[in-house]
Amino acid sequence: MFNPNSWTFLTNHSHVLLCLVQNPSMRMRDIAIKVGITERAVQHIIAELSAECYITRSKKGRCNTYQINADQHLRHPIEAKQTIRELIDLIITRNTGVIDSA
Repeated sequence: MFNPNSWTFLTNHSHVLLCLVQNPSMRMRDIAIKVGITERAVQHIIAELSAECYITRSKKGRCNTYQINADQHLRHPIEAKQTIRELIDLIITRNTGVIDSA
């Protein structure tokens, strides 16, 4: 089992984003469990991703659905030439061979 106190190469922001790529209507509670953070932290991350246009949130009944804006560029100067799509391709597509939301 993953130890949430250990460090990882990717941030919680990228983990939340990748959860939404795999399931655009995933509940915040389920994201929190999968990433190993609190629901409150997930809410904060989703708000930041939405404010910076990395995701677009829409209501579907009582649930939120998220669309990934895959052509947005990564934020840090070291990787700013790469897009979210390239990150998704690196992490998701190479692992599963499938990508549905980007």
